[in-house]
Amino acid sequence: MIVRPAHAADRAGFLALAAEVEHWFGPMVDEPGFHAALDEHIRTGLALVVPADPGPGLLGGLLFGAEPPVHHVHWLVVAGAARGRGVGRALMAEAARRYVRGPGTVELITFGLDHPGAIEGGSRAFYESLGFVPAESAEPGPEGGSRQVFRRTVD
Repeated sequence: MIVRPAHAADRAGFLALAAEVEHWFGPMVDEPGFHAALDEHIRTGLALVVPADPGPGLLGGLLFGAEPPVHHVHWLVVAGAARGRGVGRALMAEAARRYVRGPGTVELITFGLDHPGAIEGGSRAFYESLGFVPAESAEPGPEGGSRQVFRRTVD
């Protein structure tokens, strides 16, 4: 499986991934703010993708950020047809290799326990399998669903 930095040509693939999960995350595809964030992450080299093989399209995408000692997974989506095949794990491993320097923490916000995406999408179990632990509650998502911070310490 290839994980590589995203290019401007991957923008359509990111938007296709976003369209798959808008029912959980809220509007993204038509939101200028999401487009701006996506373009900024690609421009600054903080976006990773797993391209479909054979293409076109993406199996997964990740947007990252860091203000050491705190690092942030801003967005991680795996195509529905590719879930359970190691795409998310590969993206997270590559992000850690490229961007994370300890000591510090890696943080992300995912669905709260009562959100359908927590179970159906498997996000909480996935992050826990990578050593993240649930922390404080976060602001609800734009669709009104609950959110929670997950955190992992890095040496």
